[in-house]
Amino acid sequence: MKSNIIKYIFIIFAIGIIVFAIYKMNFQDNGQNTANVESTTQNSSQDKESVLNIGISDFDNINPLVTKNKDIISLSTILYEPLLEITEDYGIELKLAEECSKSDATTYLVKLKNNLKWDNGSNVTGEDVKFTVEKLQEGESVYSDNVENIKSVEIIDGNTIRFNLKKEEPFFEYNLIFPIVSSSQFKDEDFYKSRIAPYATGMYKVSAATGESMELVQNENWANPNNVERNIDKITIYFYDTMGDAYNSLKIGNIDLVCTSITNVEDYIGTIGFATKDYKGRELDFISLNCEDRILENKEVRQAINYAIDKNKINSSVFSNNYYVSSFPLDYGSYLYDKESKSSYNEEKAKEVLEDAGWEYRYGYWRKTENYTTQYLNLNLVVENSNKTRVKVAELIEEQLEEIGINVSLYKVSNSSYKNYLKNKNYDMIITGVNNGYSPDLSYFLSKGNIANYENEEITSILNEVKNISDKDLLKEKYNRIIEIYEDEVPYICLYRNKSKVVYSIRVTGNINPNNYTAYYNFEDWYRQ
Repeated sequence: MKSNIIKYIFIIFAIGIIVFAIYKMNFQDNGQNTANVESTTQNSSQDKESVLNIGISDFDNINPLVTKNKDIISLSTILYEPLLEITEDYGIELKLAEECSKSDATTYLVKLKNNLKWDNGSNVTGEDVKFTVEKLQEGESVYSDNVENIKSVEIIDGNTIRFNLKKEEPFFEYNLIFPIVSSSQFKDEDFYKSRIAPYATGMYKVSAATGESMELVQNENWANPNNVERNIDKITIYFYDTMGDAYNSLKIGNIDLVCTSITNVEDYIGTIGFATKDYKGRELDFISLNCEDRILENKEVRQAINYAIDKNKINSSVFSNNYYVSSFPLDYGSYLYDKESKSSYNEEKAKEVLEDAGWEYRYGYWRKTENYTTQYLNLNLVVENSNKTRVKVAELIEEQLEEIGINVSLYKVSNSSYKNYLKNKNYDMIITGVNNGYSPDLSYFLSKGNIANYENEEITSILNEVKNISDKDLLKEKYNRIIEIYEDEVPYICLYRNKSKVVYSIRVTGNINPNNYTAYYNFEDWYRQ
């Protein structure tokens, strides 16, 4: 009997253990499943994050009219809007303006869109436009040149403004890309010394700032003409003393994006976990050929020089392939030049062109006899001796031209002498450069009095026509003809232009397509994974 009781107790105890074990296993399973659900939910919410962190160095002022910082100027396009803005292919389109028309050679009328608001809810008016122009004319803004030719600004009514120019200016509309600021906000401020963030009209506004960072949030008063939905709710801009500090922060994941003109940025951050978008800069170096020189007035000689120069070798030897080979002044991405820029290098073609033009290569020299007078193909090439990069380029060009028998005397001159050569145009060839504007105006290169002493009646006629053409297709047709003549007559030899880039974490997703105007096109589509 006693043994049976013990046996029953043992069975009950065993059943209890089994029941407890089953309960425990179910509890753990449920706990694990709950954890998995929570993890899945968390991962799902992280698929599309609404916060973006950007790094810049040398921050000075968030006011887009006061700052000298290129990154702030680029970023300001999602904060502060202009009357007109530059498109991804360097066209021009309306922004705050509803209309922009040319009344005559020196008069433009601009009408603002209705119901434009600053981020504080007040109305944007013509007074704000007039105030902005006046402040730009007073100071030393990066946009001051844009308004230099404006004689006066008249407000026709609250939303219509008349710009009166001092003289006619081709493609003046491209000057109206400066951000507009509020006149009432700054009426009691020393504009160029003020540290307050201007009211915004763009997608975002400044919500907070410290000495180390600035926070941007969505601007609920943005006009939002296309009713787009913004993926990014908040942007934090972190300020760094140097770009090296910014690169380190990007590398360890504290920020998501930087803009830079450093071509070897991969040496700082590596390549794993990052993507880059390169774009052509506006700094163009070229050779100006004096078209009034007794030898260079012959286009065949200019063509031969162009064929003899190996731009790819220059890019490789001097810039480690970190620059872009250039072919035309508008090849920085303008819709008016859609060809591929490439080197025209072809030694045999260079010799063939000279021979077809009556030049003869004898005893190591090219010579040509006309009217009992013999010319030898001897040319000078001027370069500024303090610009060590251009000196290296000039030395390579000297070698390349001499390889096909064109004798070159290289003049490495002082800064003052170099300026005199340019001013007086008393050179055969000179290496120089420009910082291209956004406008497709080619007056500097091709109008009367240009530095190459180049004249072509048809090009002059076309340049006069395009000043009054706004239709993009017709403009493209006209520019195609200019390009065709330019490539045949070769008044200049474009060499190379700089490269800039946006470097960003692979977690940043969207249509990232930067140019010199801004890195933030299509920003409403960006998000962070």
